Amino acid sequence: MKELSEKLSERKVNITLDKVDAKIIYYLFKGSKVDTLLVSFDEKRRALSTLDGYKEVSYVANTYTPPTLEDYMMQNLSEFKRNLPLALGIDPNEIAFLITGVNMDCFAFCEQSYEEFKVCCLATAGAKINAMRTGVDVTSYVERDGHVSAIGTINLILLTNAALSEAAMARAIITATEAKTAALQDLDVRSNYSPQYQATGTGTDNIIVVSGKMGTPLHVTSGHTKMSELIGFSTKNVVTEALKKFDKWKAGF
Repeated sequence: MKELSEKLSERKVNITLDKVDAKIIYYLFKGSKVDTLLVSFDEKRRALSTLDGYKEVSYVANTYTPPTLEDYMMQNLSEFKRNLPLALGIDPNEIAFLITGVNMDCFAFCEQSYEEFKVCCLATAGAKINAMRTGVDVTSYVERDGHVSAIGTINLILLTNAALSEAAMARAIITATEAKTAALQDLDVRSNYSPQYQATGTGTDNIIVVSGKMGTPLHVTSGHTKMSELIGFSTKNVVTEALKKFDKWKAGF
């Protein structure tokens, strides 16, 4: 493992969810400086990732990959997704992680609560390069070889203390996506491909939704529910903050 990584430093992230630990780890991976937001749980949790699908995991993460690693990552994605957790001393089967071109010094998080329920959203966001308006912009990329690109990107990790059914986890992705788009609209972020239109996201956005352990699983995270409100408020706030940090956008820019 020494040939893969060398730890440089780390700093704690002070989220308040019970039995959840978060920190940013700075290290060398294949000779490049990399930083990872690593969220650890006291026991395995159910996670739904738009990158990895459904997994039961002990960790979720968001990893910044610098330009010096992009060719390696794109050409060896399976190897990268195996070796990066190993570099952190984690079994690849125990983690779901996202990839971004935004460094973790620009990461943001927001917590919202109502009575016994709590939601925490952690995000990195960059939209200056590949912001898009879905349903309007025409693309040329066809996936046939498994290659991906991490330029820009809005990545979300959504945590809750409440147990969620699989359906509620899936619906939470819609709620969070709507909130992300609302943040882009409020900041008047424009599509890079059709600047006359506001962007709805970037071409590489991803999210991980992690179910909590408290109570009987909730089945509804849509529309008029308090859980939807917590997801929506935390996501919109954190995407706004993360975009301002990385892209230095201001409302009306």
